[in-house]
Amino acid sequence: MVQSCAEKISIQKPIRFISEYLSLDEIFSELEHKFCLSKEKIEEIKQVIEVYPLKISRYYWNLIKSVDDPIWKQCIPNIAEIRDQVGEEDPLAEERDSPAPLITHRYPDRCLFLISDTCEMYCRFCTRKRKMGTEKLVINLEKIDVAIEYIRNHHEIRDVILSGGDALCAPINMIKYILKKLREIAHVEIIRLGSRVPCTNPQRITQELCDLLKQFHPIYINVHFEHPNEITPESIKACEMLANAGIPLGNQNVLLKGINDDPTIMGELYKGLLKMRVKPYYLFQADFVKGTNHFRTNVETGINIIHGIRGFISGLAIPHYVIDAPNGGGKIPIIPDYLKSLDEEKVILENYAGKKCEYLQVQ
Repeated sequence: MVQSCAEKISIQKPIRFISEYLSLDEIFSELEHKFCLSKEKIEEIKQVIEVYPLKISRYYWNLIKSVDDPIWKQCIPNIAEIRDQVGEEDPLAEERDSPAPLITHRYPDRCLFLISDTCEMYCRFCTRKRKMGTEKLVINLEKIDVAIEYIRNHHEIRDVILSGGDALCAPINMIKYILKKLREIAHVEIIRLGSRVPCTNPQRITQELCDLLKQFHPIYINVHFEHPNEITPESIKACEMLANAGIPLGNQNVLLKGINDDPTIMGELYKGLLKMRVKPYYLFQADFVKGTNHFRTNVETGINIIHGIRGFISGLAIPHYVIDAPNGGGKIPIIPDYLKSLDEEKVILENYAGKKCEYLQVQ
C-alpha cells in the first residue's frame, strides 16, 4: 500500500524520546569550573570536535567522578584523536560490504541494518567514528524502505541486526514501522538491536518501548557496558524492564586501555551484569579505527583477562574474546590455550589454576 506524505511524516516524528543533553557551552563551562580544566586543554577539545563531534547525555555526564576517570575517557575528547593518524576510517570495510543503503551484508545468513544516525553519547572509541554526528550518516524513510526491500529480496537472511548510531535512539514510530515490516518477511527469523541507551541514558527505556518491542519476538538486544561505574540503579532498572519484556540481553564491550584493561575490573563488570540479567557476550579487541589508537591494548592483555577471570567467576560471566578482523574478515575468537596437546590416545589440558589434566580418547 502506498503511504501518504502525512503517514510518512508521522513515522519519522520523534513523539516519545525527550532526552536531556548538555550544550557545548554547558560542557565547556563545567570543564572549566567544575573540573578546573585549563583553557589550553579546553581549546584542544574544541579542536577535536571540529573533526569528531561531541555529544553527552546529562545522565552520563553526571557519572564522571574526576578528570580522566573511566567515564571521562569514554566521552570527553582527547587531542590524541587528531594527532595520532594510526588506523583506518573504515577498518571493518562496512562500506565495501554495503550492497544497499544502510545495509552491511557480510555473513551469509545475517545483515547489519543501520536505523539511527545518532546516539545518547558519542563514544570516543566508536568503530563508526568516521561518520557519527556528521552528514556522512543520514537516515530517512526512503533509505529505510530500500533497505527493507533488500532484506525482503534476499531469502538467505534470517537474522537482522539493527544498529546505527544507536538503534533505540530512533523515534519510537520508526522503530515500530521497521519491526512491523521485518516481521512481514517470512525468512526473517530473528531481530537483534544494538544499543547503549540502557548505559548512557537509561531513562529512555520506558514501559511504552518495552510494550512495543515484545510484540515482535523473538527480539534480542545487545547492550554496551564498559566499566562497573556504569552500573547504577537507573541502568539496572532499564535492563530489568527489557528482560521483563522477555528480551534476552547480551553485553558487547571493548577492551580499552586505562578503562577496563584489568581482570579485577572486568570481573566486577561481568558479575554486575549477570545480576542485572545481562549475559556477557563479546569482549572485543579494539578495532583499528583512526583516532582511537590511544585506547588500544595488545592482544596479550585480553588473553590475560580471560585467564584471570575464568574459574574465579561463573562461566555464565565469561564472554567470547574476539577480534573483528580488519578489511571485513569478521569476528574471530581468540581462545586462551587450554589445550596443551592432542593425539590419538589422549588429550592434555590445563585448567584455570594451571593444573594439567588428562582426557582419554575413544579407542
